[in-house]
Amino acid sequence: MLSPEDKQFIKEHLSDDVRRLALKTSSFFPPDANSKFILQQIAGRQQIRHKIPTWYQLDDIVYPQRLSLEQCSSEATAKYKASLLSGDSFADLTGGFGVDTAFISQKFTFSDYIEKQSELAEIAKHNFSVLSLKTGVHNEDGKDYLQQMKHVDWIYLDPARRSDSGGKTVLIEDCDPNLLDIQDLLMKNADGVLLKLSPMLDIRAALTVLKNVQEIHVVSVENECKEILFLLQKDIQGDAPVVCVNIDKYGEYQSVIFHLADEKNSVISYTDKIGAYIYEPNVSILKAGYFKGTAFRYNLNKLHPDSHLYTSSELVTDFPGRIFLTESVFSPNKKEMAQALSDINQANISVRNFPFSVAELRKKWKIKEGGEIYLFATTLANGSYRIIKARKLTFP
Repeated sequence: MLSPEDKQFIKEHLSDDVRRLALKTSSFFPPDANSKFILQQIAGRQQIRHKIPTWYQLDDIVYPQRLSLEQCSSEATAKYKASLLSGDSFADLTGGFGVDTAFISQKFTFSDYIEKQSELAEIAKHNFSVLSLKTGVHNEDGKDYLQQMKHVDWIYLDPARRSDSGGKTVLIEDCDPNLLDIQDLLMKNADGVLLKLSPMLDIRAALTVLKNVQEIHVVSVENECKEILFLLQKDIQGDAPVVCVNIDKYGEYQSVIFHLADEKNSVISYTDKIGAYIYEPNVSILKAGYFKGTAFRYNLNKLHPDSHLYTSSELVTDFPGRIFLTESVFSPNKKEMAQALSDINQANISVRNFPFSVAELRKKWKIKEGGEIYLFATTLANGSYRIIKARKLTFP
């Protein structure tokens, strides 16, 4: 797909502004080159530099248009999904750019990639060859392929989550394909199914319509929620465990496992007294709604049912999130604020159950973003508003 001259040109201009390159005349590009395609390759490689670093290092990888790269999984999340699956045969019914297929297929003897867009299928076939992956490529609609496919150990789906108008959708029934229409056929044609769904999905609502849920994984990368995974297996019933995962920049991850019944049944204490330490859970835990259970598990006091901050007098070092040392606590009235913030012109502001947004507080307090100081605007158990000034603790 790329000539030696094309690849050399791309390497030489990999740091250039693609918009400025687009203004160059055809003579600026390699002889007989498709300048639009070359520019797409430069832009694509720039876009995946941190998202798929292994592929970024390979000159022969070919990139599709920007939207496909925005929608594809990162290397970190693809590797995590691959850690969940193994067996003899695997099929990805919504192949896309092929990142998930490429990493998951390495855990199987046989694998198939299915994608209805011919351009993406052609690119995937080329890239799998570059990666020395023996994966079958099928330019077909995943729903049609499902009707006649052979039984496999695992099926993977990452259904499209955009409406006809281009807006993002969240509900399962709004995805393409509609999982509610095909879930019985999925379970007929595979021992297990892995679904990748929107990070905005309501997990509890999804459990009311999905069958055979074995596990739920809420996956974040560097504390940003990226995807929610549902593992389905035949004859599974009951309260599926929820796995809250946060992958760091080194690819290592911390996980917390709980059952939804744990959250419902946890009895905890709320407090209006701030201890020596403040705890902010990882975003995967917050997304999963493990609020009371987190306080119970780590023996912490929760500030308020809706604040989702925790405190203690003794340090809990294995807490799954950020830990802060409390420096002071004050009311948001003008007099206390003026005194408490008199020497602060830069701080990290966080709002947890407070009537003003971060942007509004930053403007009101005239405080720049960043620095070592953290200000938490929150509500305590007695309903009073408080600002907590703290510093983040780091551990070796």
